Amino acid sequence: MTIHEIVNNQRTFFKTGKTKNVYYRIYALKKLQNEIKKSEKDILAALKKDLNKSDFEGYMTEIGMVLDELNYCIKHAEAWAKPKNVLTPLAQFPSRSFVVSEPYGVVLIMAPWNYPFQLCIEPLIGAIVAGNCAILKPSAYAKYTSEIIAKIIKRCFTEDYVTVIQGGRKENEDLLKERFDYIFFTGGTEVGKIVMEAAAKHITPISLELGGKSPCIVDASADIKLAAKRVAFGKFLNAGQTCVAPDYLFIHKSVKDKFVLYVKQYVREFFGENPIENENLPKIINKKHYNRLINLMENEEVLMGGIGDELAEKIAPTLLDHITSESKIMQEEIFGPILPILEFDKIDEVINYIVSNEKPLACYLFSTEDKIINRFLNEVSFGGGCINDTIIHLATSHMGFGGVGMSGMGSYHGYESFRTFSHRKSIVKKANWLDIPLRYHPYTDMKLKLIRKFLK
Repeated sequence: MTIHEIVNNQRTFFKTGKTKNVYYRIYALKKLQNEIKKSEKDILAALKKDLNKSDFEGYMTEIGMVLDELNYCIKHAEAWAKPKNVLTPLAQFPSRSFVVSEPYGVVLIMAPWNYPFQLCIEPLIGAIVAGNCAILKPSAYAKYTSEIIAKIIKRCFTEDYVTVIQGGRKENEDLLKERFDYIFFTGGTEVGKIVMEAAAKHITPISLELGGKSPCIVDASADIKLAAKRVAFGKFLNAGQTCVAPDYLFIHKSVKDKFVLYVKQYVREFFGENPIENENLPKIINKKHYNRLINLMENEEVLMGGIGDELAEKIAPTLLDHITSESKIMQEEIFGPILPILEFDKIDEVINYIVSNEKPLACYLFSTEDKIINRFLNEVSFGGGCINDTIIHLATSHMGFGGVGMSGMGSYHGYESFRTFSHRKSIVKKANWLDIPLRYHPYTDMKLKLIRKFLK
C-alpha cells in the first residue's frame, strides 16, 4: 500500500467518528501501555543495538518516561475532553460560552534517533488522547528501535488508525508531499525548516521540537561539587546526544579549577578510569556523527577525555579549555559528549552573549544568589530549563516542553500534548427567550450611549 493510500484510509477511518469517543481513546492508550510493558525486553535490546544504552538508561530515559506519560494521560483524558465553560460578557446576555476540544484528524509524527522510542511514542500518546489518527515515522538511523516500534504499533492498532512508515529520506519526502491535519517534528533545525516549508503548502499547523546550543552557567555562589555532578550527568547522558544537554559551559573564573576537578572525579565514578572501555557508555549513533565530533575537537586544549574508539563509535566524556565564542565548536550544536568551557568574571558578559545569539531550547543556571537567578529568568529567553540542575525539566507530565524561536515552536507532555493535538472551538449558545434589540439597525444616538456603557 502506498503512503498516499495509507493517508486516505486514515482520513476515511477518522470520518467514522470513532476516535472522538473519549473511551475509545482511553482503551487505545491502555492497549499501547500493555503492549509496551510486554515488549520491554525487546525495546531495551533494540536501544542497546542502536545506541549501546544500558537497560537502566534505556528504561529511565525512554520506557519509564513513556509509561509515566501514559498513566497521566489515561487518568486525565476524560476531564480534558469535556467542554470547558468560560465567562460570558454581559453584552451577550442571555447565553453560555464554552470551548470544545476536537481532534485535528490525521497527524504525522516524525521522530529522531537520539531517544528513538520515547520521542516517537510520547507525541503519539498526545495524538491519541486528543482523538486523532496518526502516522509515525521513526528515524532510519535507529533501525532496531524503529522495527520494534513498528511491531508494537501493528499489534495494538489497525493501519487505518495508527501505523508506522519505516525508511529513510525517500519516505520522508513522500510523506511531506501528503496533506496532513497536523505535523509534529522532532529533529534538527535545518530539516525542521524543510518540514515547515512542506506544511506551509497546505497551511498545516505544526510543532517543531528542535535544538540549538543550550548554555549552562555556574556562578561563584553555586555548590560547585554538586553542580559538577549534575552537569556531568546531564551532559554525558546518552553520550551527549540529548537535545537539552548543556552544549557549552560558562563558569566563573574563581571556581573553574575546582569545578573541573570534581567533573573528572564524577566521570571516573560514572564510567571508570577508561570510559571508552565501559560497556554501558553509549555510542555515537553512526560513523558520520562520530567523525563530525572528532573534527570539532581538532586543535583544542583537552582537559579530560578527547579520545575516541572509531570501531566502537565511542567518544570519552570530554572537557575543552580556553574556548572562545569564535572557536569552531561554538559554531554548531555539538550533540555529543564534549563540553567546551568559557570563563566569565561578571554575569553581564554571560547574559549579553546568550541573548545576542539564537534562543536556546534549554538553559541552566547554578547559583544561590537570588539577584542572579532573577536576572536569568527575566532577561534570558529559552524553551525551558533548570536552576541548580540539568535536563530534568522535561521529565514531567505536569509541564509543557518545547522551544522558542530557532529552537522550535509548540509544546507537549501531559495536558500540553492534548492541547497541541486538539483544535479548540469557541462556542456561544444563545437563549431564545430574550432578544435585546440594541445591536440591530437602525443605530441611534441613544443606542450609542447604551453600547458605550456595555463596551468600555
